[in-house]
Amino acid sequence: MSPMSNDPVPTRLLLLGLLVALVGVTLQPTWAQDDETQVIPTLGIGGNADSNGRMIAVTGVDVTGQSILYLVDTEGQQICVYQASGGSSSTQGVKFVGARRIELDLLLDGFNDKTESNGKPLVFKDLQRMFEAQGHTVEDR
Repeated sequence: MSPMSNDPVPTRLLLLGLLVALVGVTLQPTWAQDDETQVIPTLGIGGNADSNGRMIAVTGVDVTGQSILYLVDTEGQQICVYQASGGSSSTQGVKFVGARRIELDLLLDGFNDKTESNGKPLVFKDLQRMFEAQGHTVEDR
């Protein structure tokens, strides 16, 4: 049986990995923002993604112009981030940025979610009630 057959977890992990990569590539670090300044994310040029059933690799360019690589292990439920710099031989290199186990992240209904509806926060439970009122359940995905 292939790792992707009839199991929604790898598909969800693929989507999560791509979402994390896109958000990570586009957002400035919080220490670089004023509290009253809203940063509008933009997608860097030259990003790419691929997977092999276990690993997802996503590349892009961060806000400093450095190449970035996100690796998501869908079976081990981990993400690793690397930054690569080019230029002269003295400035070239690969830097390990960070890693995280994500299995608990995948259990969250929301975290740092700024989703709004009619100017009010729209949390998972409210959204779930809206879907259920239309005859859908979370398991329908």
